[in-house]
Amino acid sequence: MKHFASSLFSAILGGALVFGATEYYQSTKTFGIGTHDNAPIHLTRSIAGSAAGIDFTEAAEKSLHAVVHIKTIVKQVNNLAYDPFAELFFGPQRRQQTYESMSSGSGVIISENGYIVTNNHVIANASEIEVTLNDKRVYKANLVGADPSTDVAVLKIDEKELPFLAYGNSDRVKVGEWALAVGNPFNLYSTVTAGIISAKGRNNILNGNNRLIESFIQTDAAVNPGNSGGALVNTEGELIGINTAIASNNGTYQGYAFAVPVNIVKKVVSDLVEFGAVQRAYIGINVKEIDARFAAEQKIKRIKGIYVSGLLDGGSAADAGIKEGDIITAIHQVPVNSFSELQEQVSRYRPGDRINVSIERDGKEMNLPVVLKTFDNTTKLVKKNDQKNQAVIALGASLSGLSEDELIELKTDSGVRVDAIGTGKLAQVGIQEGFIITSIDKKKVATSAEVKSLLESKRGNILIEGFYTNGMRASYSFSL
Repeated sequence: MKHFASSLFSAILGGALVFGATEYYQSTKTFGIGTHDNAPIHLTRSIAGSAAGIDFTEAAEKSLHAVVHIKTIVKQVNNLAYDPFAELFFGPQRRQQTYESMSSGSGVIISENGYIVTNNHVIANASEIEVTLNDKRVYKANLVGADPSTDVAVLKIDEKELPFLAYGNSDRVKVGEWALAVGNPFNLYSTVTAGIISAKGRNNILNGNNRLIESFIQTDAAVNPGNSGGALVNTEGELIGINTAIASNNGTYQGYAFAVPVNIVKKVVSDLVEFGAVQRAYIGINVKEIDARFAAEQKIKRIKGIYVSGLLDGGSAADAGIKEGDIITAIHQVPVNSFSELQEQVSRYRPGDRINVSIERDGKEMNLPVVLKTFDNTTKLVKKNDQKNQAVIALGASLSGLSEDELIELKTDSGVRVDAIGTGKLAQVGIQEGFIITSIDKKKVATSAEVKSLLESKRGNILIEGFYTNGMRASYSFSL
């Protein structure tokens, strides 16, 4: 069974939509639910409560035929094997070994011609992906693209006239509504469980990294290892989310499950299919959530909206005239009262899109048009045939430069940290999160922009050198 670590709940990476983070306290440990391999079955009691008067059969029937079982094979290479007995008789020896591991999860067919959405962590680093339909047909799947920031991935199988789930609207989902979770927990194919929507806009579920995009739908429908990538549907049988994680002290169902809202999924899928990469837009602000204490300190009359505590120079918000101290209350008339809700709304748009931002300033309400930008303050989209950008995308990792304090602490004059690893070249050669890249092809790097610049002009073999924070130095080579 694969699952996220108890404190760092996933290897999710990528850019944040909004700069800044909020405080969040939780007493449970959270684990991923994406994969499972021969886990024992534990008897549990059924969910309390009654669904009298509600018929789930039609929704279940639609969902079962559109939810698939995903099996992956992951090859781990470049592991140096050490045999002390061989060294005793034959001298120092090192050799490479290749290991294979198998895991499984779920996916949802979203078009009749074979597009399937699942979680990134279900298929991360997979060398082979196999999809089994509800009618037992088996296909080899191709990876269209993946977005570790939202933990969403898109697969494609070569088939037509497939049953698929229609998108719902996660904005309209209300707390207390019934929902069904459909997937393959513990390799029990085609399992349907029921519960209610427990909350919306949950964040800091995966690891608290503000580069992640988290605004999860929380449900108490029974979700377990193997459900990852499966469907969360409403009573009409419409897809409202992709099941992603659970909060649990033991890695199995305890009543707290989290799904990526379908409105985020739709945008990510559209980008991956059209461009091969997610077109991520940023509003360019630091924010602080407003509670009673903060409202009193700042003499804010209403506990409503998100407080703008800082602005990125040249960013979208600054260009639009948003000021520090403004309170953002809505995006396109959709209220936002938390960092995660703001992320969710902005995540639906691409660089260059114009959004309407409602703010309060000095007690007055106003609306400002904001043109969203990329992380480096442009409106340029990544093109599918843009080989320069594809070279960077191929790394499949989130990178960041080191602060002056970090440079002193690590005793280095330059370096770029690998914040998180997804599907890509770095994972394939065995680079781990936290690795400090000091040079590429013997050229020092100090910022992620320098890494991008070097890769844009490079073809063929790449040599990456650096070290881990425990002092171990390492080098890796691969081809672009």
